[in-house]
Amino acid sequence: MNGSGQYSQNINNFQGQPYGPYGPMAPGQMPGKKEEKKDRSGLIKTVCLIFVSLIAVTFIGLFIFMYFQWNTASTDVEGQIEKAVSEAEYELTTKLEAEFEEKEKYPFKTFTGPSDFGSLTFEYPKTWSLYVPDDASRAQDYHAYFNPIQVNVVNEQTVMALRVSIINSLTDEVKKRYEGRIEDGKLKVTQRVVNNANVDIYTGELESELQGIFAVFKIRDKTAIIQTDAMIFEKDFYTLLDTIKFNV
Repeated sequence: MNGSGQYSQNINNFQGQPYGPYGPMAPGQMPGKKEEKKDRSGLIKTVCLIFVSLIAVTFIGLFIFMYFQWNTASTDVEGQIEKAVSEAEYELTTKLEAEFEEKEKYPFKTFTGPSDFGSLTFEYPKTWSLYVPDDASRAQDYHAYFNPIQVNVVNEQTVMALRVSIINSLTDEVKKRYEGRIEDGKLKVTQRVVNNANVDIYTGELESELQGIFAVFKIRDKTAIIQTDAMIFEKDFYTLLDTIKFNV
């Protein structure tokens, strides 16, 4: 009885208690609790570490990206500043050179043609040179050529700042030469008052196929043609026309 009773008592004492690998465990001792807590704690730490690492990598990436963006923008701004300064310097230099060249033209020189050809006169820049190849006293057509610094070899393809021709032809006959090119749109004709007379001004393709301007008007029984071979002399051309005088 004692043996069986003791056995029963022992069973009752350990009833409901968890068993370990070597028998019943002591009260309060649960299987795997600490290990589970440790595992959860380690997992949480790992997740936090990964999260923090991702944030750090993201911020580092953003920093590198923003640095390159800033560096690119800074370089671009510096390049734009240098370009703007260079363009401003070029414009200023060009402006000063143009003003200098314009001032150098003054005071103008005065051209005077032969009296037999109506005594044509006008003012032209003093920086231009004059070349007269023909002797008007021989009653031939009169020609004169003007160009800055020096007059180049005279031919149709040479660009001249100004060509002056006074020819022994009727003005109406000379104007008929240009009617076809006006119809084709190669020339445009307008009128301008010169020496109190209406003068035809032609702008466009010249006979040499250069782009220029020329004026055609009557001087006595002859015809005067004043021409520039390049549009860069347009301002000088019209300034010159306003100073023209001749005997009607």
